[in-house]
Amino acid sequence: TMQKMENQEFTLLAVHAHPDDESIGTGGTLAKYASQGIRTVVVYCTKGEEGDIQNPDFIPPSPGLTIKEIRMIELENALTVLDVESFHFLGYYDSGMAGSPENSNPKSFAQADIKEATRRLVDIIRLVRPQVIVTYNEKGLYGHPDHIMANKVTLRSFHTSGDPEYAGEKDLEPWQPEKLYYTALSLERLRKMHQMALEQGEEPGLDPEVLGTPEEQITTTIDVEEFLAKKFEALLCHKSQIGPRSFFKRMPQERLNEFFRYEHYVCVHGCGPKPQKEKDLFEGF
Repeated sequence: TMQKMENQEFTLLAVHAHPDDESIGTGGTLAKYASQGIRTVVVYCTKGEEGDIQNPDFIPPSPGLTIKEIRMIELENALTVLDVESFHFLGYYDSGMAGSPENSNPKSFAQADIKEATRRLVDIIRLVRPQVIVTYNEKGLYGHPDHIMANKVTLRSFHTSGDPEYAGEKDLEPWQPEKLYYTALSLERLRKMHQMALEQGEEPGLDPEVLGTPEEQITTTIDVEEFLAKKFEALLCHKSQIGPRSFFKRMPQERLNEFFRYEHYVCVHGCGPKPQKEKDLFEGF
């Protein structure tokens, strides 16, 4: 279509910590922009090597695969569903959950030399040339060391990628992305979900007050209703991580649609003050 052709010069880059984060946080957004002909690219800081098999009914695609190999297959399946054009790895090792011994593994992303990690990401940004980058906020959404590190490295890389004085490993032209967003979860929606879980007699493990961003801080709301089927399909490609008893499997479809219809963002750089919320990460282009 004509629209697709025109958007070819636009690229959205999502920086994520582990395989499956791309679907949970940004699956609808990635699918939506891909459908408009915008190039979508995902960077993974780690390969999720510390993930356990979360699904008790999981059967590996073939015997003898490591968790890393399993998660690679799942990742490629999920990105195919979301029509993501390409993906890159920063090359660090999963740091495990906050407080776990893996946090101190010298190869882990949590222990990475921030200058080295920034250089690696700058090279990817200069190669991919995105106008818009999305990643997590300073809290890493829920305090995971890899998410917090992803925030720090992405923020630094956003600011240095356009600097002609800054040398990456590879000899690539400087490229300055225009907008940086942090993913956000709506505090109001999380409170509703939390309440609903309690009413269903479940003990929700997540605290809305920690995870949520108040409505007035959310700058951008993307309506992904048309792409929810893709988002959930991509999420369920991560079979080792999402079991039949997971939250997503238990919730009635209309409730899922209601809660996941919007993906929220906070614009950190490149958005002037706006009288109303943006509905598009590429607003103003």
